[in-house]
Amino acid sequence: MYDADKVRELNDTARQTFTGCSVMISRGVAALDCVDAVMAAVRSYSEFNADNDPYGEHDFGSFVVAGERLFWKFDYYDSDMQMASLDPSDDTITMRVLSIMLADEY
Repeated sequence: MYDADKVRELNDTARQTFTGCSVMISRGVAALDCVDAVMAAVRSYSEFNADNDPYGEHDFGSFVVAGERLFWKFDYYDSDMQMASLDPSDDTITMRVLSIMLADEY
């Protein structure tokens, strides 16, 4: 079992600073005229609750920018990016990927 509090801390830092992770945006997001606003919304996201964050890891968010519903989410890979990380609370063995996409691209 891993430390969900540590995962939340690492996720919040990565999402707010775009460091400690790879950030991927979908083609739909890239085509928007408001990519900077989308990125700012991801960085400032704070609407976590029991419904959208049941494990307290701050690993998913849904928001609206310029009338578009968007999602962001974290995935955790091993250091070779070949399979899931065995412990997402250990940043020495985990590569975080933050994906930002239009809701209809999910």
